[in-house]
Amino acid sequence: MGMKSVLGGDNFITSRLDEAVGWARKYSIFQYPFVTACCGMEYMSLAGPQYDLDRFGAALPRFTPRQADVLFVVGTISQKIAPIMRRVYDQMCEPKWVVAFGVCTCTGGFYNNYSTVQGIDTIVPVDVYIPGCPPRPETVLQGLMLLQEKIQKQKQEY
Repeated sequence: MGMKSVLGGDNFITSRLDEAVGWARKYSIFQYPFVTACCGMEYMSLAGPQYDLDRFGAALPRFTPRQADVLFVVGTISQKIAPIMRRVYDQMCEPKWVVAFGVCTCTGGFYNNYSTVQGIDTIVPVDVYIPGCPPRPETVLQGLMLLQEKIQKQKQEY
C-alpha cells in the first residue's frame, strides 16, 4: 500500500505543512533596517511600546543580511548607495522580502534629479510599498500586516 492510499492523496500533508510553515514565517519576521534618511526617525518610533512590533513577531532587527529575511529600505536611496543596497539584498537567504518605507524610497519623492534613485523597484523587487513623508506608524503597521498576509499565502519552499 502506497503513501497516497493511506493519507488520501498527495496534497494532504503538503497543504498542512505549507500552512504551518507559512504561519511560522508570518510571525517570525527578522528585518534588516537599511535606513538612510529622515524616515528613520519614524521607523525608530515603531520600536516603542505604543506600537509594539512584538505582537507582529517583527520586533528584533538583524544587522547582518545573512540573519534577516525582510529588507526594510527606509529613506532616500542615492545612486552611490544603490549598489550597496543591492549587495545587502543579494546576501540575504531565501525566502526574502523587501519593504519600501516612505515616498522617497518608493518613487524618489521630491528629489527628481540624477543622483536619486526614482524608486527602489528599479534595483530590487519590492513586496510592500509604504507611502508617506514620513509614513505614520499606523501605515507602517498596515504595511507589515499586508506583508504577513503575502508570506502566509505564498507557496512555501523548505
